[in-house]
Amino acid sequence: MDTIVALATPSGRSAIGVIRMSGAGALAITRLLLGEAEFTPEPGKVLLKKIKDPLTNEPVDRALVTYFQAPHSFTGEDVVEISCHGSPLVLRRVTDILLKLDGRLAGPGEFSLRALSNGKLNLSQAEAIRDLINAQTDAAANQAIRQMNGEVSNSVRPIKERLVRLIVPLESALEFVEDDLPAMQLEEMKRELVDILCEVTRLAATFESGHLLRDGVKVTIVGRPNVGKSSLFNRLLGIDRAIVTEIPGTTRDTVQEQIAIDGIPVLLTDTAGVRHSNDPIEMMGVERTKRAMAEADLLIVVVDGTAKLSAEDFEFLERTSERKRVIALNKEDLPGFEDPLVGKVNGGENVFRVAAKTGAGFPELQQAILEAFGVSYASGDQLLITDARHYDLLCRTEAELERALKLLSERASEEFILTHLYNGLRLLGEITGETTTEEILAKIFSTFCIGK
Repeated sequence: MDTIVALATPSGRSAIGVIRMSGAGALAITRLLLGEAEFTPEPGKVLLKKIKDPLTNEPVDRALVTYFQAPHSFTGEDVVEISCHGSPLVLRRVTDILLKLDGRLAGPGEFSLRALSNGKLNLSQAEAIRDLINAQTDAAANQAIRQMNGEVSNSVRPIKERLVRLIVPLESALEFVEDDLPAMQLEEMKRELVDILCEVTRLAATFESGHLLRDGVKVTIVGRPNVGKSSLFNRLLGIDRAIVTEIPGTTRDTVQEQIAIDGIPVLLTDTAGVRHSNDPIEMMGVERTKRAMAEADLLIVVVDGTAKLSAEDFEFLERTSERKRVIALNKEDLPGFEDPLVGKVNGGENVFRVAAKTGAGFPELQQAILEAFGVSYASGDQLLITDARHYDLLCRTEAELERALKLLSERASEEFILTHLYNGLRLLGEITGETTTEEILAKIFSTFCIGK
């Protein structure tokens, strides 16, 4: 393979910028870069070296050079990492020199793809590296680390082994036995297949929490003006991010911030109050509120608990009645607070008494945001399926095993049962990359950053 080159640290100014090379020519290119024909570093040892432009012999930088000898490297090939000063000009110049010395700019995820090709990691571990880089919360990072350490493949492997043990007698019956399998053996095989199916179903069911942990949810705060939306937004954030005044209509634009609730990333949006107005600026704010509502996974509808329901309140409650929502009855700490929603919303509706100024009722409101999606992530003790590709493969495996179980119960021919068992085995293999096509690999690694 040719030698690939990429900046492994984010672009922009920094104290250090790392350029990575991988391939059979990595060490030869490094010798040319340093102007040391006999340069033979000890693997894993960090050396301070002067970098020169081989064409002009001009000094470019002083950098730390580390050599990782194949196969004891991330990619399984010879790898050299050059830690330069983090000037974008220096990093670009060093990269350009390496490309002129027969290096090639790496594609997205090409280092990880080479590690996969050389057996240094499997596909689910490679995807976990991407997820770790993109993690938005500590809990998401912890799940990515668990998957990077092979827990997904460790969970799938016993299922595959049990399927193989189930396939063996069916293959033997197909090839060598003229009579049907004994009824007792068939019942035992059915029980085993049911157990395998339950394990696949259990693993797939964790995706409901897992994808929220990885991708997060969009929560938008809505209501008429002056009900305390911005105060509630600030309280959920824990900082005074949105301007709060007694003047109705203070918020004219949407304001977004990221928070985490029990490890789940939440993109929180504060919006302008919706009311009928001829003010062109306020009308623009209302239009943006409507767009934010349309894009939200969950709405927090804020109602002023110290005032009677207005026409705008009724309109909002009616407009959002078919949406996933929780209702926050705000200003519980103020005199005159009562429940103006009695008899006005459905009996099972989530209505929470809160005080944005004091924080009363907010733990319950935060929990309700998660429960609206049917999940509550807290401990992190359980491995979760976070990748939609893995979930799809598990669901398809589940369908194949259900078909096999039905045919087994009907005492169908072994070859029909085996077709579905082999399909399930192949689909499970796609999770770890054992049976994944080049086209699918290209799609997966296109989502990686260049230097990984």
